[in-house]
Amino acid sequence: MERFGILSLALAVAAITAVCSPAAAQTDQGSSSAKPEKVRQIPSVVRPTPFLPGSGAVGSASAIEFRTAEQMTGKDRAREADAESSIGEKAGYADLGFNEGKWSYRQLVCPALPNHLFLRFTRNNGTGDVSVFSASIPLKDEGRVRIIPIERRGYSLFSPAPVNKLTISAFNHIRAEEGADSAPGWLGTALCYAALAGANPQIQTFQETPGNGHSQPAQTAIMYLPQRRGAVIQLTDAGALPRPMTWTMTFDRKGTLVKAAHEPAEMIRSKDIPAGQHEAQGKPTSALAAKQGIRHTAEAHEPQGRQIPASAPNAGIQRTAETVAGKVP
Repeated sequence: MERFGILSLALAVAAITAVCSPAAAQTDQGSSSAKPEKVRQIPSVVRPTPFLPGSGAVGSASAIEFRTAEQMTGKDRAREADAESSIGEKAGYADLGFNEGKWSYRQLVCPALPNHLFLRFTRNNGTGDVSVFSASIPLKDEGRVRIIPIERRGYSLFSPAPVNKLTISAFNHIRAEEGADSAPGWLGTALCYAALAGANPQIQTFQETPGNGHSQPAQTAIMYLPQRRGAVIQLTDAGALPRPMTWTMTFDRKGTLVKAAHEPAEMIRSKDIPAGQHEAQGKPTSALAAKQGIRHTAEAHEPQGRQIPASAPNAGIQRTAETVAGKVP
């Protein structure tokens, strides 16, 4: 009887082992065949821009140098002489009277466009009778001589040169002739456009203590990268007379200039406040705008997107500031 019980127990254990072994084998097989989850790497979004984002340093690489004919190199004077007949022919089409009276010229040195010789021709017959135009002479064989009319006997030929479509078209052709392999600097490009359109652009940095009642431009230079791509460059020419002027240039994603604007700059005027009254008086919004070097209406009027300011000393106004649109005391 005892042997029968032991035999029954052995048979039961064998049966259980036979049933559980396939199940365990299936479990092991299933776990070994499970594939690890794939992790997809999402690259960071790089917004394309036709200009180098870090190319807004105010300095010799962006400043426009003006040279008299005597200060020019002998090679550049020879290039001007060789191109003078072509310059005169194109100036004749614009009825600028290039063969009339005495004309003088000086060189515009634009580091952002090194493959061209730029000249500004002027004939001054007295107040109200001044004619001015810019000329571009390519330093490569594939380019052509171009002129940009600025003023004829004291008047604009069609519309003001800074916003004229002929100015924009000539500038785009000049940039295409440059044949640059890499994106150019944005501030130098904008300053060169302003110079070719008749300005003597000067970028002014902010003073830490400008003095009571002193005015200065609300911004210097900045590039916006809108969501729709391309770029918008704004700079304030602090040396313009009789008041500083703001230039706004809109470029598409390929770097083609599509629109330009030229208007009186918004100014910031400092105001002394007696000690202990800083919180009771003043305009916090405008003061913040002054400290950051941007206009207090920026959110309402400026393009949306990333902003890249010119990398110049920009301490802002340390006193309470008032924004005076288009006024210079």
